[in-house]
Amino acid sequence: MIRLDDVALSLGGTDVLDGVSLSVAAGEFVALVGPNGAGKTTLLRTVNGLLSPDTGGVTLDGDRVTGLSSRAVSRRVATVPQDTHVGFSFTAEQVVEMGRTPHRSRLDWTEDTDAVGAAMERTETRRLRERSVDSLSGGERQRVLLARALAQEPDALLLDEPTASLDVNHQVQVLRLVANLADDGRAALAAIHDLDLAARFCDRLLLLSNGRIRARGPPAEVLADPKLADAFGTETAVSRDRVTGTPRVAAFPDRPDRAGQVHVLGGGAGGVAAVRTLWQAGYTVTVGPVPEGDVAASLATDLGLRVVTAPPFERPGTRERELAARLAGKADAVVMAGPGAAGVEFDADSVAATPRIRATLGGPGPRPARGDGGETAVVESERALLTAVQNCLSP
Repeated sequence: MIRLDDVALSLGGTDVLDGVSLSVAAGEFVALVGPNGAGKTTLLRTVNGLLSPDTGGVTLDGDRVTGLSSRAVSRRVATVPQDTHVGFSFTAEQVVEMGRTPHRSRLDWTEDTDAVGAAMERTETRRLRERSVDSLSGGERQRVLLARALAQEPDALLLDEPTASLDVNHQVQVLRLVANLADDGRAALAAIHDLDLAARFCDRLLLLSNGRIRARGPPAEVLADPKLADAFGTETAVSRDRVTGTPRVAAFPDRPDRAGQVHVLGGGAGGVAAVRTLWQAGYTVTVGPVPEGDVAASLATDLGLRVVTAPPFERPGTRERELAARLAGKADAVVMAGPGAAGVEFDADSVAATPRIRATLGGPGPRPARGDGGETAVVESERALLTAVQNCLSP
């Protein structure tokens, strides 16, 4: 329904879009994500014909936008702007009626209420029809503007940051509604700044940065792509929300680049606390062996760390112990952070000289290990853990 082929556009001598190609099919909800200034709004304005590309082409349902009249474009695609301000004190119903303009001639004064009523019913704004838009909340105005777009009866929807000024309840309402409209057969392309919401409701993500598409695909793939951190200029960690089952992104703009590698033994709450603390501090962290499905294993996977797992409820086998010992042998320190930590690291002679720290963080600590002569510290807080690791690294 929406297609861009190698679109380039410059504004004021600055390249804003650079070779952008994308497509959005009927029945698909696609999000444009990326940092401020990436070109998301410019791209949407190019799709609806408000801006003409310097090179490349934009088509709507197979027809070039440059060859269509503004009225014809408005019959095919409707735009919901980021700014919900309306210049005059129209009623909500009058605003929605404006969506019928592309279907009326200048001499057409006939009543055309079916599409308006259906749009307000779909967006749950019928109860607001007599209210002045000035008296509505941000979420209510956003839904009224979405109703106006639906009254155009378009095949495609463009939305520019539809959740930017809304509270979390209205954010979910608006995006769920757009997702339902896509399920009904419309194509929807939205610039969305909230990565978690985009991942929750959209079929695909397009990562736009410096005017170019850097990554595209299902949310889980795009959010796990290293280009995401490059685009936003920050370290990111992607996990899966336990309630929605969709990807969730955490940003760590202040994570330092610290020398030193630490191996964490033990899972559960203690292992999670140790891995999280050491990773946020900037250390290279390896983990294992831990049971498959353990929370520490899940966190390590989310952070892209090397982790050795073993079948749950079983003692780690020879292979798992050897892999873990290899990682521990390369580390500057080994942190035993859970009740399952004891003994594993001592199965290889190469680990014997590695400083060991026993940590009790958020859960029961490990039992004292056999031959604990290499233990350098016993800690009970995250701050003490970082101090102990730093002491292991100091000459």
